[in-house]
Amino acid sequence: MDSVSSLVKVSLPNYLRNLPIPQSLTGFFHLSASEWVSLIPFVGTVSFVIYASVKACAPPLLEFSRKTSHMINPNIRKDEKKVVDFLEVEDLASEKVSFCRCWKSEKFPYCDGAHREHNEETGDNIGPVVIKRKAK
Repeated sequence: MDSVSSLVKVSLPNYLRNLPIPQSLTGFFHLSASEWVSLIPFVGTVSFVIYASVKACAPPLLEFSRKTSHMINPNIRKDEKKVVDFLEVEDLASEKVSFCRCWKSEKFPYCDGAHREHNEETGDNIGPVVIKRKAK
């Protein structure tokens, strides 16, 4: 334990004190080649610590980004420049029709409830567009 204590209390502060770290950013331009070489272990160690820290935090972040794709329409009529559907309200076969807005429905453009799974996976709150026939 004495060796660790000596390393932390004596060796490390002496090493850091002797590093050629300039007082300003422009001072880096005036460092010699040997001074740059002496900075390599310090910069490498700091870089490794930052990398290891980010790597430890990255898996949950990457998992979240995989679940939340930026593309809204994953696979419906991708050969068309823009997907547009028209329906005359008078043509409604039932009292109401639900249209998909999450692009996950197997019956697109009609809603089949696929947004529920999408909402659970992503934390989104998307739902269908519901059109009702006006009572006469």
